[in-house]
Amino acid sequence: MALPKFAQVSQGFHSELKKRISEYFTSTGKKPTGNWRLYSKALILTLSYVAMFTHLVFFDPILWVAIAECVVLGTATAFIGFNIMHDGAHGSFSTSPAVNKLAAISLNVLGGSSFMWNIKHNIIHHAYTNVDGVDDDIDAGILLRMARTQRYLKLHKFQHVYFWFLYAILYIYWIFVSDYRKYFSGKIGSMPLKKMSFSDHFAFWGYKLLHIGLFIALPIYFHGFTAWLVGFLIFSTVAGFILSIVFQLAHTVEHTHFPMPDEHTGRMADEWAIHQIKTTANFATQNKLVSWCVGGLNFQVEHHLFPKISHVHYPRINKIVKQTCKEFGVEYIEYPSVRKAIRSHINYLKEMGKAA
Repeated sequence: MALPKFAQVSQGFHSELKKRISEYFTSTGKKPTGNWRLYSKALILTLSYVAMFTHLVFFDPILWVAIAECVVLGTATAFIGFNIMHDGAHGSFSTSPAVNKLAAISLNVLGGSSFMWNIKHNIIHHAYTNVDGVDDDIDAGILLRMARTQRYLKLHKFQHVYFWFLYAILYIYWIFVSDYRKYFSGKIGSMPLKKMSFSDHFAFWGYKLLHIGLFIALPIYFHGFTAWLVGFLIFSTVAGFILSIVFQLAHTVEHTHFPMPDEHTGRMADEWAIHQIKTTANFATQNKLVSWCVGGLNFQVEHHLFPKISHVHYPRINKIVKQTCKEFGVEYIEYPSVRKAIRSHINYLKEMGKAA
């Protein structure tokens, strides 16, 4: 499908919201990028990850310790993605482009591709959230039905039961299948990739080989194939599930919208900012531990409206966004806890599992 166009409003909700957020940073003297809280968290996560990886690979922990450390390593992988890579990829980690790039390529070391992520997430998902046929994040092929406009199959009746397994294998699928499929097909979903330079190709293959060396070859060399396989499956399924569920709670719950453009004009009904609010949900924003762990992605509304603002500022600007929504009569979607958001996601999958 052709890319949809959003409604143009000269003095609408978005312009007013941007003005208020700009006034907040001007009045407080704060920079919209990361601060000492983010940098200290990044240091803690990185050092913990390196220590855990080193102990698992180069030492010989007893079985129950090794299993526990694999779980922790998988959790840390997701947390590094949420807190370091995600802000870096959006250019909000630091005022320095070089530091942002360094934070973004942490994804490459962990097995992904920052080049593919930038197109899939920053360009496509953030522009056309929940638009079926464009947003690759709601395209799970035949395995999951994530929108009413998608084809219904009988197996979808049980998708609220088996989605746990699919989310758990996301990380494995991402680093061993999805990135390569995008690379060789030259597109993400129906969207073509931008042309890759020699350095882009070199980085793609260089980091993939580095990941294979660090996470496959080295552990097999020191511990054998079976021990590596068990450990890798534990680590990767934990990382995959955490990554999946956090992103799904932001967009595929009961109250979020899945609007489509007018079939004749190709235009969406709302301006871009209102579209983002209608298609996005927050969860557990009062839980400081959740906010710390998921890199502010529980403030997903604020993130989608202002992706170049670091997540450390979301609790503050959340109040401004809510007040502006109230004044303009825009529904603001939020779940008070992770548990209630997961319940809403399950209910949504059940609803999509019914015949059209």
